[in-house]
Amino acid sequence: MTDPSRQPVPPPRSRGSIALLEANCTSCMLCARECPDWCIEIDSHTEAVPAGTERGRARQHHVLDRFAIDFGLCMWCGICIEVCPFDALFWSPELVPSAADPVDLIAERDVLGELLAGVPLPEVLHPGAVPMTEQSRS
Repeated sequence: MTDPSRQPVPPPRSRGSIALLEANCTSCMLCARECPDWCIEIDSHTEAVPAGTERGRARQHHVLDRFAIDFGLCMWCGICIEVCPFDALFWSPELVPSAADPVDLIAERDVLGELLAGVPLPEVLHPGAVPMTEQSRS
């Protein structure tokens, strides 16, 4: 008899689920626009950034309020991960827990951030690049 509290290990070539590195997300909405299932919801607001110099002007940047993926609709195609220009989305080997209620399959940004713990650290491809560390994940 198997232990129901133990999460099954995905097969070696499984994509698992999608994880979010919130610090890299700029709310550009590319992932949500390119998703063929429209399962990604992003809400953000803009904040003014004061000018850096005396003659400079104030800028606007987006602040992420909500990032959610409905895994009941997601077909795990990976388009969102491929189109993200800021490397905010990753494949995680963690599996999305099953749920009896479809509403429970909607993963908010805190859950997507927890899935990031299982993502293997990428190798540095350029000698001058700053590698991702465990501290940059949290």
